[in-house]
Amino acid sequence: MDEISLIRHFWEPLGRAVTHPTVREGIGNDGAVICCEAGQDTVVAVDTLVEGVHFPASIAPYALGWRALAVNLSDLAAMGAEPVCYTLALTLPRADEDWLQAFSDGLRDLSVRHGIQLVGGDTTRGPLTITIQVQGRVPTGTAMRRGGAVAGDRICVSGTLGSAGEALKWLDASRADNPDVRAVLARYFYPEPRLTLGAWLRERGVAAIDVSDGLISDLGQLLGDGGRGARLDYRALPIAPELDALAGSQARELAASAGDDYELCFLWPLDAGKVPESTDEGVPLTVIGEVEAEPGVRLMDGERTIQLASAGYSHFSGESDNDG
Repeated sequence: MDEISLIRHFWEPLGRAVTHPTVREGIGNDGAVICCEAGQDTVVAVDTLVEGVHFPASIAPYALGWRALAVNLSDLAAMGAEPVCYTLALTLPRADEDWLQAFSDGLRDLSVRHGIQLVGGDTTRGPLTITIQVQGRVPTGTAMRRGGAVAGDRICVSGTLGSAGEALKWLDASRADNPDVRAVLARYFYPEPRLTLGAWLRERGVAAIDVSDGLISDLGQLLGDGGRGARLDYRALPIAPELDALAGSQARELAASAGDDYELCFLWPLDAGKVPESTDEGVPLTVIGEVEAEPGVRLMDGERTIQLASAGYSHFSGESDNDG
């Protein structure tokens, strides 16, 4: 199957699965044409996933399609943006039609759920690599930005943390007969971008970041360069029952340091009142600490400081206290 056949058989139908009103021209030209609406800013994010680095070779193609789009949509959520469209650059060792159909099905199901349209891309031959660029929109000047933390701001997270990190120990599918294992694997393979929560936070003018490289690492990015620090309550870190069952005493260490959960970590000002216990969709929201004037992120169990073996993931150093 050549590239033109791939486009006609897989990508054109995928591009028709969602029709966004701001897309003038999608797949079929040298470039897509997107309407720039008055009163709206465009938010752009891109991620590359490489086999053996970001996902195992054994991953099901449907899950890979879902995950590849989800991690990009999570970036839009952290900006408070509404999804509009995306492009896909796919490098394949070979054109396996069954694999491509399952992969495109995973992309389609998540794109339909969130109303984001495929508008173009590129398909080449080589080691399996997926690059997706997403575009979203926000009312002019309202996109959430990192930094601006004020001492006393409460630090909050959505959902639960650490399950995707635990899943890395269980990627062998033969072990997935345990329901707890299946649950953590689902968190890794099928992350849920918190787009509705992101839009809700944007309307309240708070700052947020998605937890992709680990809570401690990502929180350092959220605080920015303003010299502020944070005190986190180790016991308050939210963990799912299945993580507790599998990891035991190590569960909260995973919640503090492991990546790939794609929950939102956000700052809630003191004058904004009480933090809701959950979103309208039923996603729990948990206060896990507060911003302090003293620089640095401190993880505390009462008055005892918790020292982690790793504070997060970095591509070029293996682990980092401040990965971008």
